[in-house]
Amino acid sequence: MNETDLGTRFVSGGEPELEEVIRLFGEPLLRYATTILCDYQEAEDVVQEVFLSAFQNRAAFDGKHLSAWLYKITYHRSLNFRKKHRPISLDEVNEVEVPPAPEAEMSDEVLEILRMLKPEERALLHGRIMEDESYEALSLRFRRSPAALRKQYERSKKKLARYLAVLQRGEGVSL
Repeated sequence: MNETDLGTRFVSGGEPELEEVIRLFGEPLLRYATTILCDYQEAEDVVQEVFLSAFQNRAAFDGKHLSAWLYKITYHRSLNFRKKHRPISLDEVNEVEVPPAPEAEMSDEVLEILRMLKPEERALLHGRIMEDESYEALSLRFRRSPAALRKQYERSKKKLARYLAVLQRGEGVSL
């Protein structure tokens, strides 16, 4: 079954369709929210809200691009969650546990650097690297042109590489 069929069924469906959507998108959305928030428990809360919100507002969804719609909701809910809660202090950064995706383990250094990037940078890097999404697919989520996202991705990737190089040399990384 393709995503459009599921999206169409989700619009007018009930709990079975919701369960199928959760089964297909639960883990990827949890990894995505964790990458943005750098906190697994907060990400769990956000993803639960995402599925509840998606289900309650499914009649307003056109049935197309289900994954883009869910990722967009997750992205905005994650940013709103971060705005409502106090920012993480530098002392707390090292205490945050981010479980890696099962197929792609991240080192502690990479997680530390990811926490130094802006949420939008983390979300874009996650989409391109972890989920191997095209710029066209990401443009549906970020509401920006593929060319603009490509440029932002290149800048974010360079920033990440710069931070990693400084960290590997044993120097402190300034924000």
